[in-house]
Amino acid sequence: MGALIAMPIVLPPTVIGFYLLVAMGPNGPIGHFTESLGLGLLPFTFWGLVIASVLYSLPFVLQPIQNAFEAISERHIESAATLRASPLDTFFSVVMPLAKPGYLTAMVMGFAHTVGEFGVVLMIGGNIPDKIRDVSVQIYDHVDALEYAQAHSLAACMVIFPLSYCWCCTPSTRPGDVNERGHSRTIQTRLQRIYPGC
Repeated sequence: MGALIAMPIVLPPTVIGFYLLVAMGPNGPIGHFTESLGLGLLPFTFWGLVIASVLYSLPFVLQPIQNAFEAISERHIESAATLRASPLDTFFSVVMPLAKPGYLTAMVMGFAHTVGEFGVVLMIGGNIPDKIRDVSVQIYDHVDALEYAQAHSLAACMVIFPLSYCWCCTPSTRPGDVNERGHSRTIQTRLQRIYPGC
């Protein structure tokens, strides 16, 4: 399963876009399924572009979340267990807050990777004026038309916006956030609110 999810990282985007186009077409399994539901075909539509972008960006979203879960110390989970917290309560009260940086990173990576995608967008969404336009495709159109000033403006926005977003969403650890035992004060406070005796 891990190898299957990581496939979009090593496969060329045009290859992924081509096979998604075939699968979503009138003779593909996804196309048959959407037509049986009365939704029509997905290629060259907004929702088809959304689904293709999600599938293509999946490894960039799942990997930070997986790393965030693996980085959680068992000490926090054991502490919650000693306070008789149920597994569900431990997950939502301890694990989820500790994994928050992973979720933020996943959102940033998924969004930035989708916005900057070219091959999958061009194969599934096309380049239809006034209907489906992507920033990366517009940059290509401007360069193809020798409109370098417009291409430079869009490319600069593509650099500045993700960089600012990453800088704002990157968590920072302040000295006061960790107590003398090395525990996060945020998690410790949360446990004390749920279990006043701890």
